[in-house]
Amino acid sequence: MERKTFQQAQGPPDDPLGAFCRENHVSLEGDSSGPLADLTFGVKDVFHIDGHRTGFGHPDWLRTHPPAQVTATAVQRLLNAGARMVGKTHTDELAYSLSGQNMHYGTPINPVAPDRIPGGSSCGSVSAVAGGLVDFALGTDCGGSVRLPASYCGVLGMRPTLGRVPLDGVIPFGPSFDVAGWFARDAGVFQRVGGVLLGDEPDARPPKRLLYARDAFELVDKRVSQALDNAVRKAAAVIGAYEDVIVSPEGLSAWFETFRVLQAAEVWGNHGEWIQAVRPRFGRGVRERFAWASQVEEKDVADCKNNHRVIKERIYGLIQDDDVLCLPSSPRVAPLKNTPDNDMEIRFRNQAMCLLCIAGLAGLPQISLPLANIDGLPLGLSLVGPPGADSRLLALSRTLMHGG
Repeated sequence: MERKTFQQAQGPPDDPLGAFCRENHVSLEGDSSGPLADLTFGVKDVFHIDGHRTGFGHPDWLRTHPPAQVTATAVQRLLNAGARMVGKTHTDELAYSLSGQNMHYGTPINPVAPDRIPGGSSCGSVSAVAGGLVDFALGTDCGGSVRLPASYCGVLGMRPTLGRVPLDGVIPFGPSFDVAGWFARDAGVFQRVGGVLLGDEPDARPPKRLLYARDAFELVDKRVSQALDNAVRKAAAVIGAYEDVIVSPEGLSAWFETFRVLQAAEVWGNHGEWIQAVRPRFGRGVRERFAWASQVEEKDVADCKNNHRVIKERIYGLIQDDDVLCLPSSPRVAPLKNTPDNDMEIRFRNQAMCLLCIAGLAGLPQISLPLANIDGLPLGLSLVGPPGADSRLLALSRTLMHGG
């Protein structure tokens, strides 16, 4: 097949938010026509672009890896659909964080709350979208790196069903949980982008039952659950039937521990050899996380794989084909930039992961919608569907955001 060529811009875009990469900047023109021909987008710096280096959030990675020889399929689909790629966006160091703070490249600004973090590891993508620099942006989500930033920055964020959007041409992280997701400010744009990335026909069949994740809402502060109450009521009114459920009989913290061990083992398996050879400098939190990942034992991994099978059976039995599960996208609004490391990386991260691990462990689609706020700071409500219900979730999201 003949390779398609694209016009390349000469330099990085005007970027007051610190969202875009400069060391390995590339921008590409899309096809002259297509369903996304009027849109611009950013690409998290874990997606390969043919002939250009991928930085993975670390200057040593950028220095020690040659230019890519392929363009990620997800990026190519967007270009073929007419969208124009403005540039690559920053990520946390080797994408192993949820804060958006990078000791080498800085922290992209959260446009709705500049004194607070944007969330990571898709921090540059969410910043660029929330700040209006692009219409939408690609990110990746293993542990929550689209869903949590979407909540912090007040935009829509999608984690699709595991395997629904191709990951060829993307740096692997935790393959059992990795997905390519996206952000947008507008629900219509969000749905249009989903149609291209998912590569299927729109599915607007409405769900028939809303499941309220009681244990997930009880995990967060009462002020957070109360702030989300109107959004839950709105979703329930649209869907109709409503039921309270307990997601995890064992406790969501036990589920997070299963996720944490399996993710760490895969991350170290993919990148441990490079880390030991190059000895890159990592910031706080990321450094400790990699050190712990290097010590995960095979017996613990085997035990967690058994737990994982049980967890998936539980979730698949709970969320039926016509169901949507709702839960908080985050246990809080975006933390302040000067939040102590112990709070940011241990207490805050772990609490968030108890919510985020649900869809991750089961490979389910999840959308975070900016339907609530606390003191003017955005807070997302998440909708989780059964496997393959991505298009239905997108249609429901558009209804909830715009009434049609």
